[in-house]
Parts: sequence; structure tokens; C-alpha cells
Amino acid sequence: MTRMVMCRKFKEELPGLERPPYPGPKGEAIFQDVSKRAWDDWQAHQTMLINERRLNMMDPEDRRFIQAEMDKFLAGEDYAQAEGYVPPSA
Repeated sequence: MTRMVMCRKFKEELPGLERPPYPGPKGEAIFQDVSKRAWDDWQAHQTMLINERRLNMMDPEDRRFIQAEMDKFLAGEDYAQAEGYVPPSA
């Protein structure tokens, strides 16, 4: 049976993640109130940000940026976009 959570991004009850995506309290908080759909959307957006902004995940400043943007994204707040990014047409 699928575990349901009240998703903090979409503000509705949706299927949850199978396990915490991070260790520790942050991963547990995401596991408790972020849906699989929101997490999958974040993963795609994160990849786009890393690629389009040419972020280096070995750089602590870039990691802090991604972490802050993840928090905003999952909370449903305004979050960073890639400059000049145009999503592919369907």
C-alpha cells in the first residue's frame, strides 16, 4: 500500500517517498511532508539549475545555494530559475 503524505508544496494528500532522501532530521522532514511528485519535480529542477548555472557540487557555496533553493521549492515559495531557460515544447 502506498504511503500518503500531506505535501507541503502542493498542499494536498499525495503518495509519499519510499524512504528519506537525506540522512538526519532534514531527510526525515522531507520524508514526512513532501510527496514523491514534489521530490521528482525538485530533482528535475535541481538538475536544470546545476547544468544551466554551471554549478560545481564540490564548491560549498554552490551546495548551499542548491540547499536553499530546495527548501524554497519544496515550501512552494519563489525559487531560482535558470537565466534564459526556455522549457522544451511538448
